[in-house]
Formats: sequence, structure tokens, C-alpha cells
Amino acid sequence: KGTGKDGRLTKEDVLAAAGRHRGGGARGEERVKMTRMRQTIAKRLKSAQDTAALLTTFNDVDMSAVIEARDKYKDLFAKKHDIRLGFMGFFAKAACLALKDVPAVNAYIDGDEIIYHDYVDISVAVSAPNGLVVPVIRDADKKGFARIEQDIADFGARAKAGTLTMEDMTGGTFTISNGGVFGSLMSTPIINPPQSAVLGLHRIEDRPVVRNGQIVIRPMMYLALSYDHRLIDGREAVTALKIIKEAIEDPTRMLIDL
Repeated sequence: KGTGKDGRLTKEDVLAAAGRHRGGGARGEERVKMTRMRQTIAKRLKSAQDTAALLTTFNDVDMSAVIEARDKYKDLFAKKHDIRLGFMGFFAKAACLALKDVPAVNAYIDGDEIIYHDYVDISVAVSAPNGLVVPVIRDADKKGFARIEQDIADFGARAKAGTLTMEDMTGGTFTISNGGVFGSLMSTPIINPPQSAVLGLHRIEDRPVVRNGQIVIRPMMYLALSYDHRLIDGREAVTALKIIKEAIEDPTRMLIDL
């Protein structure tokens, strides 16, 4: 409160208030040793930045078709498979289509050689009490939606319980990270070494878009594909992300391998 003319603040008023603030309780600090998991995460992520030529390409996707399919079949799906039908199964299968058509996105660099895979092992970023972990859905290209959703649910439960093993998190060829569950609008995810690409998912929100010359409201999501430019060309990255977008917007493509 000012004590000067017409209630104006004086230098003395400010100094007195600052003095009271300093005397109003000490501010504390806490020093905590990093867990081994956090140290490992830090080393791996910094290694990715130091080694790879990281670049991110973006697109957006209309989630209408997937939401409609999920709403239509979720009860039958849960009854038959005893598991909830989520969105990750759709993105995993869409990614498999993209990686089949653009093999470099499913490859990695080893010295002066490129290692290509004829299978897709998708690492799925899962939040655990001590940090982010990335258990692997083995042979995702050969699994159906139910098995993929069961794997993801199992990983989530074991991540919370702290029972995931190193074997569970070793050997992925591509990663999907869903920041949307925390409300992220857009991000530039970092690759999971030695992998060469990661797909970032984000929150779904209604946005105005143009369809057939008309402005309509659609549930839209931004997609991000971060990749190692040493191995993957921009054309390949954009093509892979476009295939994922098209498969999500027209899920029939996943059934007929288009």
C-alpha cells in the first residue's frame, strides 16, 4: 500500500514490502539423485541428438472415420475380446502399411551399413511412475487389432506395477508416442535409438476445415514424424506420414492392404 501523495508508492514502501517478503519464510530446495532409469533415458536421448540428423515433418488427420468405427464396434469388440478398442491399434496398423511401403523408416544405421527389417516391432511409449518406457509390440504387422490392444493394455498395467523387463523394451524398429493423452497439441518427438523414426500423436479437437468448398467441423489431430535425415529423405518421411493419414481417414485401406 502506497504512503505517498494520493496513495502513490514510495521507494520506502517498496523496500519495506521486500523486507517483509524476505522475512516471511525461507524457500527450500531438495537435491535428489537421478534414478538409474532417468539416467539411462537422459543418455539415450542425448545420444540421439548427438548422432542423428533429426528432422520432423507434420500433417493433420481427420479422425471422423476412426471415431465412427470405434463407436460402432466398441461394445462388440469388448464383449468378444474382453479388451477396450482404443485408437492405438488403428495407428499401429496404419504405421505397418507405411513402413512396408517406405522401408527406410523401419530401418537403422549400423556403422556404414543400413539394416532393413522385413518385420515391424513397434515400441509404444508408456508412462510409468519413474519415467517414460517403451515396451515393444512384436510382429505388429502380423497381429490383429485385438492382440495389439491387449499388448498395449498389458504394457500399461505392468509399467504401473514396475514389472516390465529389459527384454520387453528391447528391439523395436519404430516408435509411436501419444502425447495427446496429456493434452499436447503438437510436438517434435525424439527418435528412440537405434531406430530412425518416431510417430507423435496429439490431442483430438474439433476444428473448422474445408470439405467440398464448405467449412465444416471435424475432429482433427496433428501428426508428427521425427526422423533421422541421414537415412530417410524428406520425400520418404512425408510419404510415410501421408500413408498413415490416409489409412486413418479411410480405415478400409488397412483391411485391403492399400
